[in-house]
Amino acid sequence: MDAVQVIAEPRRREILRLIWDDELSAGDIAARFEVTFGAVSQHLKVLRDTGLVTLRKDGTKRFYRADREALGPLADYLQAMWGTRLDTLARLAEEAERNENPS
Repeated sequence: MDAVQVIAEPRRREILRLIWDDELSAGDIAARFEVTFGAVSQHLKVLRDTGLVTLRKDGTKRFYRADREALGPLADYLQAMWGTRLDTLARLAEEAERNENPS
């Protein structure tokens, strides 16, 4: 499976977003989803097997971080996509606030 196929799956993109700037344990990542730990673990395995995340072991815990270098040009695409989504969310929140408090 190539990197494009891997990030085409929405949960894997969300996992990458969570670990883009921060290293998180597998348990912390799984806690953010409404699926089983096993399901998240499978997504992490795919991301790890394709080299899109780094893994650091500390005792029994496993910590993951996105490997931006391995993502190559896809890293810019993901950042732009997330930025656009945040811009849209901010715009919608501002519009909702204006509608609730008309001047």
